[in-house]
Amino acid sequence: MNDNNVRPAQMQRITGEQQAKQFIEEQIQALRNQIGDGKVLLALSGGVDSSVTAALLIKAIGSRLVCVHVNHGLLRKGEPEQVIKVFRDQMKAELIYVDAVDRFLDKLAGVTDPEQKRHIIGEEFINVFAEEAAKLSGIKFLAQGTIYPDILESKDGIKAHHNVGGLPPELDFELVEPVKLLYKDEVRVVGKALGLPDSMVFRQPFPGPGLGVRCTGAITRDRLEAVRESDAILREEFDKAGLAGKVWQYFTTVPDYRSTGIKDGRRTWEWPVIIRAVNTRDAVTATVPELPFSLLQHITARITAEVSGVNRVLWDLTPKPTATIEWE
Repeated sequence: MNDNNVRPAQMQRITGEQQAKQFIEEQIQALRNQIGDGKVLLALSGGVDSSVTAALLIKAIGSRLVCVHVNHGLLRKGEPEQVIKVFRDQMKAELIYVDAVDRFLDKLAGVTDPEQKRHIIGEEFINVFAEEAAKLSGIKFLAQGTIYPDILESKDGIKAHHNVGGLPPELDFELVEPVKLLYKDEVRVVGKALGLPDSMVFRQPFPGPGLGVRCTGAITRDRLEAVRESDAILREEFDKAGLAGKVWQYFTTVPDYRSTGIKDGRRTWEWPVIIRAVNTRDAVTATVPELPFSLLQHITARITAEVSGVNRVLWDLTPKPTATIEWE
């Protein structure tokens, strides 16, 4: 870990528009100095980190940015379609869509260790980018939406992050990481100052490995679908209840074990869905907000009725620490 990955002690927290604009001006100049007349390949997930990275690069180098959106089968419901609509149609960015669902899930089959899953997903991302870069001319740089908590957690050995491990030596890419010294709340302030829509700036954080770390243990397609569908129900009901923007992050996890239940008078042997909701400023620590019990009951009723293979819903009440926000 070199000094470029350490946030300077004198660096002020970005809390307002003026500070954000100063950061943007500094980064645009830094990006132009680093990239020169080169082309950049950006891993565009559609989350706030990669979106702000994309907006900074568009301001700095314009059409020399090539965005690649990889559908690895671990995205939330409707996300690939939304990314294409926002970035290709609205932002007019050059966007390459890669359908790699089978490729990723086949490599992850039978893998139970969460760190191994993260490394496989990260390695495969690099492979995908290498293949896409080979189809293009003059790609010298790989941009990533790394933020400071990613670096801190990787350094402390809490978890591996696919976007801070560096690139294989055989790949002739230089990393471009304009927001790597920012905390999540600062990235949002910068995104607002860049003029990005609120739907993007205040989008919930989403881990690089996607639903792969919310389908704990060995990933199976049916349990992955249970995560995707239950997560969509949770987000829909939180939106209806006016909790969007008030609760920092909320999602579901489906662990790799079953419990007995009863449906239509018959015994079932199905998975539980675990609801995770947290509030935090910077993702380094997190608290669990109080939620209306009637809302939790309603969400439970919908999930157990609408999601195949599920007979139980649990609520995770653990703050960070002792638990991390994600289960893996």
